[in-house]
Amino acid sequence: MNSHYIGGCLPCPKGWANTRIHAVAGRIFSNMKIGVLGSGVVGQVLAAGFLKHGHEAMLGTRDPQKPEVQKWISETPGAQAGTFAETAKFADLAVLATAGKAAENAVQLADPENLAGKTLMDATNPIGDAVPVDGVLSYFTGPNESLGERIQARFPQIHVVKAFNSVGNAFMINPQFAEGRPTMFYCGNDAGAKKQVAAVIEQFGWEPYDCGSIVAARAIEPLCILWCLPGFQHGDWTHAFKMISR
Repeated sequence: MNSHYIGGCLPCPKGWANTRIHAVAGRIFSNMKIGVLGSGVVGQVLAAGFLKHGHEAMLGTRDPQKPEVQKWISETPGAQAGTFAETAKFADLAVLATAGKAAENAVQLADPENLAGKTLMDATNPIGDAVPVDGVLSYFTGPNESLGERIQARFPQIHVVKAFNSVGNAFMINPQFAEGRPTMFYCGNDAGAKKQVAAVIEQFGWEPYDCGSIVAARAIEPLCILWCLPGFQHGDWTHAFKMISR
């Protein structure tokens, strides 16, 4: 069970001028500098995914010298690590991959001005400390709010896009399912930022589904609860969501 992690770090079972990203027809054609805030399993998997696709990636952490980070760097060609602030400054596009309860503090430690005007792909979930009840996780947010909204409201200069919070780390990068590409639901307020994240979703082998503004994080974040349910109840952690339309 401990080999499976989902956004929020739950262990379960360049426009060319400034950002160097060029998204056309859902594909990324130019190299980006990706700053991943959070050095846990989810952060490491996403950073390695960007490296796999030819981007530069830096893992942001409180202590870049801690053994688990240095081990990951030694085992991952091209990988590098820095403080939260160094990683945010490095990034053309940033990824938030901390535990949910640490998410806002991580952005603060990164210095929001280092992320101003940039896309922040938010893969976190507001998972509480309580033990799951009948396989159902508890959240520290209420039913009419979300962690994504909290982050966007607290840091309005950053373009927050919720994505990659609804599947375990083993299937985040180019998953293979007999039924075809799974669906990655995403949302955010800035159209340009959402295009960037949609391009990442495509490159990582998913079908992007735009759910609208950041308010839709109220619907997307609970997908983590549903994704984990078969795992807690039946030991099944090998699935993903797919939108089917007629």
